[in-house]
Amino acid sequence: MNRAWIELDEAALEHNIRRYQRLLPAGCEIMGVVKADAYGHGAKAVARSLEKWGIRHFATAALDEAVKLREYGIKGEILILGYTDPGSFHLLWKWDLTQTATCPAHAGALEQYGRLHGTPLKVHIAVDTGMHRIGFLPEDLGEIQRLYQSSGLDVTGIYSHLCVADTEEEEDVSFSRRQAEIFRRVVEDLQNRGLELGKIHLLSSYAAVNYPEYAYDYARLGILMFGVKSSPGDYLRRDLDPRPVMTLKAHITSVREIGPGESVSYGRVFRAEKPTKIASVAIGYADGIPRCLSGGKLRAIVRGQYVHGAGRICMDQLMLDVTGVEDVQTGDEAVFIGREGGAVIYAEELAENSGSITNELFSRLGARLEGRQYTT
Repeated sequence: MNRAWIELDEAALEHNIRRYQRLLPAGCEIMGVVKADAYGHGAKAVARSLEKWGIRHFATAALDEAVKLREYGIKGEILILGYTDPGSFHLLWKWDLTQTATCPAHAGALEQYGRLHGTPLKVHIAVDTGMHRIGFLPEDLGEIQRLYQSSGLDVTGIYSHLCVADTEEEEDVSFSRRQAEIFRRVVEDLQNRGLELGKIHLLSSYAAVNYPEYAYDYARLGILMFGVKSSPGDYLRRDLDPRPVMTLKAHITSVREIGPGESVSYGRVFRAEKPTKIASVAIGYADGIPRCLSGGKLRAIVRGQYVHGAGRICMDQLMLDVTGVEDVQTGDEAVFIGREGGAVIYAEELAENSGSITNELFSRLGARLEGRQYTT
């Protein structure tokens, strides 16, 4: 690899998937959520692996992500979880995609297109059970029924989302159970009206572990599929024995000695107090390393030893204090997520130190990072 890259461990991904398959109740299948380039891991590689292991249902956030999956040759159902503009509805039909009806107005536009062109679009109805992001309100039963019966739509499913499924706080558990009960009532009321609802799904990664009693047809697996929690303190009822899938590395591009009082990087915020060895590394905030980790808050592994950042992180490069690391030289690798020898840096650490979560950290990894392919 030239400068900075991502390595993937397919065996770790399969391990995580198999653990979930044993956990889920009979009849509940995995829907692989590969939005944001599979949380930065590479949607092409991840989706092909999931398909190889028998998974036939996928979810993206956006139309272009779904189209790319089709271009990669991915078969089966692809559900778009977010909004698609009416000007692009023709692509839903062209690529055999399933679109979320995000609200009554959006559903109406989808229905109008289907009637006008004589090609009913596949749709899942989102139900707002308390997150207040997208979806029909529980009292919109009449409108939901009408959409199921419309000639302009092919409504193949209905779903909602538990927004605090990653905590065991009593108030949050009560809220999640209330959400699940609201969804259950909506589903049962619609079924009592004689409707065939298609695929029903409520569980995401955390909910599948913490609330398996609310399983329906799918469990939408996202961040935990990659062997990583969003935050270190997130609650899981069961130990999944997670195995991180991603390793993030970059090459050292130069090594130099500086003396006491000399400074490093923009703003001269780092000043050496003693003779110091500085390594420049070909990765920066444009590649997804949070700039807020400047000032020594960033850790890396070089030649099996932990080292810290020195000075401000630049757009394309950063500097490490490698004093004490013997024989370090240009061309060596620095590990920012992953393991080398007995040293390991978890993505949760990097995200937490930057005041964020792994979901954001992964999804902001830059497109110019090479790799996103499996190591052997």
